[in-house]
Amino acid sequence: MEDFRRSYLRLCKEGGVEAQESVLAQLHDSRALPGACRLDLSGQSITTDSCGVLGRVLQGDAVFTEVLLSDCMLSEEGAKLLLNGLCSNTTVKVLDLKGNNMRGTGAEALGQLLVRNKTLRRLVLEWNALGMWEEGFAVFCEGLASSASLTQLDLRNNQINHQGAAELCVSLKRNGTLQDLDLRWNNVGLLGGRSLLEALQQNRSLIRLELAGNNIPSDTLRAIEQSVSHSAERRSMLGESRSRSQVLSKEIQLLKQEKSRQFLNLMETIDRQKDEMGRSSRNSSVRLGQLQEALSEQKSSINSLTAKLQMTEAALALSEQKTHDLGELLTRVKLEKAELRDRQCREIKKEQEDSALREAKLLKEASALSEKNLQLRNKLDETERRCKTQQEQIFQLKQELTNTSAELKLRLAQTEERLEMEKRRSKQALEDLDGLRQKEVDHLTRHQEDSERALQERILKLEGQRIQLEEDLSRAKASLVSERAQAEEELGKVRAQVRLEERQHLSALEEKLRAVRQSRDESQNHCTQQKQSIAELQARAGQQSIEADSLRRRIHELQQELAGKEQEKVSEVTRVRVELQEQLGHLQAERTAQGGLKEKISALEREMKVVSAAHREALLDKESEISSLLERLRIREGEIQRIREDEAQRASFLQNAILTYVQGSPLAHFSPKK
Repeated sequence: MEDFRRSYLRLCKEGGVEAQESVLAQLHDSRALPGACRLDLSGQSITTDSCGVLGRVLQGDAVFTEVLLSDCMLSEEGAKLLLNGLCSNTTVKVLDLKGNNMRGTGAEALGQLLVRNKTLRRLVLEWNALGMWEEGFAVFCEGLASSASLTQLDLRNNQINHQGAAELCVSLKRNGTLQDLDLRWNNVGLLGGRSLLEALQQNRSLIRLELAGNNIPSDTLRAIEQSVSHSAERRSMLGESRSRSQVLSKEIQLLKQEKSRQFLNLMETIDRQKDEMGRSSRNSSVRLGQLQEALSEQKSSINSLTAKLQMTEAALALSEQKTHDLGELLTRVKLEKAELRDRQCREIKKEQEDSALREAKLLKEASALSEKNLQLRNKLDETERRCKTQQEQIFQLKQELTNTSAELKLRLAQTEERLEMEKRRSKQALEDLDGLRQKEVDHLTRHQEDSERALQERILKLEGQRIQLEEDLSRAKASLVSERAQAEEELGKVRAQVRLEERQHLSALEEKLRAVRQSRDESQNHCTQQKQSIAELQARAGQQSIEADSLRRRIHELQQELAGKEQEKVSEVTRVRVELQEQLGHLQAERTAQGGLKEKISALEREMKVVSAAHREALLDKESEISSLLERLRIREGEIQRIREDEAQRASFLQNAILTYVQGSPLAHFSPKK
């Protein structure tokens, strides 16, 4: 704040401009506030020179985020200098220019500000006169169309007519960031309201629009409110769908990460097992070498250990039994793996059947929706026929009104001619005889009273016909309103059905994810069981190695039989290696099965995307059809209202013409003398 004050004083001295005491006092007061980021000069009468200096200071300022200049009596040149300085500012987000009577040049400067400034979020222009100058307001609207940062705009009490509203609608069609627009207490009118309604059909970002005090009919206001509410609902639905898609993508990524981790852990365990088997084979080879050396040294003691052969044969029988048990365990493991494969095949078939049923359901729903669309089109045709009949009745009534007005005009012309003739006769009679003039005047007044009575009776008849026409129009309008309410109810039902379908689809997808998780857990449990079996096999192999050591110690004396036994042991080791290789092959097959599950998950995700896109397209088509129906209804109601207004204006014109004729006629002056 102190830097801003110093730069303001410095630029005033450099430009030879006297610094305003009110501005300095306001800066001093705001400096006392801790952490102030608002420049509030509301109510201060700022001169043109001070506006130029403030614009130059704000051009490079990086402190203030709000600039309040309401009721400052800014001149056109001062406002231009100040706004030109704000064009290159990168910190101001709120600008308040309320009650400054800005006009053509100010509107052009505001348009340049919106084009060049990329940080302004809120702009308040209440109590100005931007709508009086069409060229300046057109430049302002062009800047609003190219603005990519403004979200709130206040244009209350700016004398904006239907032409300005049309320019503003053109900018709204191109703008995609403005969310809040306040147009209260202007003069937009019926045409401006219609142009705003057309612009809202293309603009999807505006979620709040205030139009009170603009002489807009209630039906157009309701249509505008409905379109704004539709855009807000679209934004909320898009946010929900985005959040749900993000959650699902995160869950899928987590599942992928977990599966990759599990796969890496399995590969690590397999590598460890391979290393351990290599180490055990090396140790066994070293031990065999040592045993061979010991056997070569103890060849002399072989003859003394012949009695111990029986014991060694019994030990061999036990080892054979153990190998048989291991074989049975391996067969059991193979059977379990086959059962798991059968289960997976059954689950895949069930998923395919479920997908076929879902496709059938979707086809049925599409046919039902097409039937509903046909019903709605038939209803539209019926309403169009009714409207055509009503238009024909209104045309006939118009013809009758024109005929009656023509008859009244002819009668008025005849009465005027008669009055002129009677005036001439009365002048001659006044020159000759006053008595004859009085008699003729009496006769004319009587005739005029009779004609006035006849005209009043005709007017009463016309008013009765007009009342009947208004009643017919009110009935037709009530029927149209009831039909529109029915259409809105049907639309609500359709929306509810679509939402329920989406929820059911999401629940089905969640159930699929749960099933995938359960299958993943089952595969993990199976892996743990396999690890346990491998550990048991390793423990048994250790026991067998211990027993082999004991046997080797006992068989030092029998070289020939030990050679045969060693060959049998080598064959058993090869069998164990072959079995381990088979287990590795099974693990690789399971890994491929997991890859197939990943592909299934990706296919399900694609199906989800396709179904969601189809639902969105269906919703957009239905909304477009609904908007077209509502626009037709509004156009017809507007035409009926125009006809009513024209009839009321014609009736009022006829009454005024008759009254002026009766009051302005010379007989009205003679009647009180009688």
